[in-house]
Amino acid sequence: MSITRFLTGITTSGTPHLGNYVGSIRPSVQASLRGGVQSFYFLADYHALIKVDEPARIQRSTLEIAASWLAAGLDPERVVFYRQSDVPEIPELTWFLTCVLGKGVLNRAHAYKAAVDKNTAAGTDADADVSAGLFMYPVLMGADILMFNAHKVPVGRDQVQHIEMARDMANSFNHRYGQHFVAPEAVIEESVATLPGLDGRKMSKSYDNTIPLFATREQLHKLINSIVTDSRAPGEPKSTEGSALFQIYQAFASADETVHLRQAFADGIGWGDAKQAVFERIDLEIAPMRAAYQALINDPARIEAILLAGAAKARAIATPFMGQLRHAVGLRHLDAQADTGKKTAKVALPVFKQYREADGQFFFKLQAADGRLLLQSGAFASPKVAGQTIAALQTQGISALQELGQQVLLADAVQDSEVEAALQALMDAKTRQATVTIAA
Repeated sequence: MSITRFLTGITTSGTPHLGNYVGSIRPSVQASLRGGVQSFYFLADYHALIKVDEPARIQRSTLEIAASWLAAGLDPERVVFYRQSDVPEIPELTWFLTCVLGKGVLNRAHAYKAAVDKNTAAGTDADADVSAGLFMYPVLMGADILMFNAHKVPVGRDQVQHIEMARDMANSFNHRYGQHFVAPEAVIEESVATLPGLDGRKMSKSYDNTIPLFATREQLHKLINSIVTDSRAPGEPKSTEGSALFQIYQAFASADETVHLRQAFADGIGWGDAKQAVFERIDLEIAPMRAAYQALINDPARIEAILLAGAAKARAIATPFMGQLRHAVGLRHLDAQADTGKKTAKVALPVFKQYREADGQFFFKLQAADGRLLLQSGAFASPKVAGQTIAALQTQGISALQELGQQVLLADAVQDSEVEAALQALMDAKTRQATVTIAA
């Protein structure tokens, strides 16, 4: 039976909250129990350095997140559970991938573009307060994934671009040095909730609107009571649409419980009673884990031992693989025999990649065989139309591009001749394939 490798990480930048639990911790624990799966769960403390410069906060967050995962039922014997900084092969691989990825790809990363746009709007230098760590963040994430050749990476829609970049890194490295990496796939869990916070916006440490996962019963009750609601009085029907209170309840309740509260909203339940129902339902699920969490928090040496044991399992994979990669790129013992034979792999071809962004719009890009971006499309409302446009370029070549106008643009510093050659290579390959099929 083939094994599918899943990988998930949480950045150690703050105290875990209910949003982390329903969006990552709970589904991760459930996924770890499946058969035919090898799961990797890690504490992304290198990533935390990009946004947090308080050492004590990173240390505390690492303890809290590890304790949260374990208290929620993660079995470190069934999975590979480790701290990112305990695997030195990851930053080494980050450098290898940095050397095969074009800077233009990183220029288009959402987080970097958002920072640049913010600075531009403020009239300051485009890169003001933008660290190299923020710019290089996608490469470190790529190394996290490719270090263990993860097949599937569960992410939110806002992270899909990073998985695409990891695929680009894998393909670019493989093109230069032979087949070493699996191109990962993003897994978007449609059923996993994105919780609103106390003010109705997405629950996030950035908005200071979170409900700590293991707040005391009293603290949880107080925070639930502070969730923003409208001014409708008891007896007035209330809408569940856009209600942060109802959405939080729904993430914890069964289908029958959800139907019951929905009807209560329609019947005009008072906000105080609704908040009490939400509090009781959340506490029903969290309370049994609180004692385990507190015991773990009070015994950091136990968590440290678990993480070091997990790191040993991770390095049992990473160390020999990194040795293989070092040899592939030429970082070898001087008495090692050089690879002088020509590669027998198939000639790499340019490739079209279609994807969807967080706003639901569809795009595609054309990459050269060496991974460079040649064409970038504008937005399409329909994946079918995007696919038809790709098909036109594949069959008509450069003439189709001229008819598309501003809908599909050349990447920076790319010449028409390069795109024409790439499209021609695809058409020639298709012709050869058709010839072989007919002959057979």
